[in-house]
Amino acid sequence: MLFDMPLDRLRVYRPEPEEPADFDAFWTKTLDEAARHPLDARFAAHDAGLATVDVHDVTFNGWGGQPVKAWLLLPRGHAEPLPAVVQYIGYNGGRGIPYSWLTWSSLGFAHLVMDNRGQGGGGKNTADTPDIAPEGHGSSSPGFLTRGIEDPHRHYYRRLITDAVRAVDAAKAHPRVDASRVAVLGGSQGGGLALAVAGLRDDLSAAVADVPFLCHFRRASQITDNGPYAEIARWLSGHRFSVEAAMETLSYVDGVNFAARATCPAWFSVGLMDKICPSSTVFTAYHRYAGPAEIEVFPYNGHEGGAEYDLPRKIAALRGALRG
Repeated sequence: MLFDMPLDRLRVYRPEPEEPADFDAFWTKTLDEAARHPLDARFAAHDAGLATVDVHDVTFNGWGGQPVKAWLLLPRGHAEPLPAVVQYIGYNGGRGIPYSWLTWSSLGFAHLVMDNRGQGGGGKNTADTPDIAPEGHGSSSPGFLTRGIEDPHRHYYRRLITDAVRAVDAAKAHPRVDASRVAVLGGSQGGGLALAVAGLRDDLSAAVADVPFLCHFRRASQITDNGPYAEIARWLSGHRFSVEAAMETLSYVDGVNFAARATCPAWFSVGLMDKICPSSTVFTAYHRYAGPAEIEVFPYNGHEGGAEYDLPRKIAALRGALRG
């Protein structure tokens, strides 16, 4: 069912942003602190038994110098440096196994798939990348969205977004990657991370954000009780006097604020029946995007959006943006 705004209202919906005055300073300091740790990107050959794709088990240093895992898939038989796609994964997911990620390398791109710290995707139902949180991160409801919600410096997504920024550097560090042609993409949480990275870097060729999560937190937490946004309402129901403090923390990791700083070409998608990432939250980020942007609307779809049927649009977009 259509539970959010009708499309004509979504096309003009531009709420006043909730943006802290020190947003840029906060992220400059965060990334400067991360840069003090060597990236130390390591690429170990992984025998996946594939005839046309070379797979590398990647480790690089993310937030706090902590090791982050990834896969790098490279089409076999290409000697020249390749354009690269860095992909971020949805909530409670991880890099999983390389057989799940064959599309982009099959199309001739280098493809780096970043693991989510502390989330799923390990070979034994554990995360390949643990989340080593700073001491005293405070209370949280089950999940990741309220982990450290009382202090933006200790919030979970400060760590994950830093990892995502560093993942681009890891992709660029491989000798078969053309560092001048890199795009980021993801769906849901991955889409929110793609927006964050696009807003924090000025060296990307393109960004794809499918049904992005991590946008317009206040409205999302008030109109849906599905998915991760419900974690905010659950936590605030037990911390009645912490609403504004929590919303201020979340404003530092809001894709709407990152979108306002992103200038590379971007492609969004949205499902008008999406009860996990409501359409008004996606349109808010889309309208605030500073660079050229397009959005594909799926009127009768939920959080799946266009699913694999939207791939031809994204393939054409990235082939154009990364052609050199």
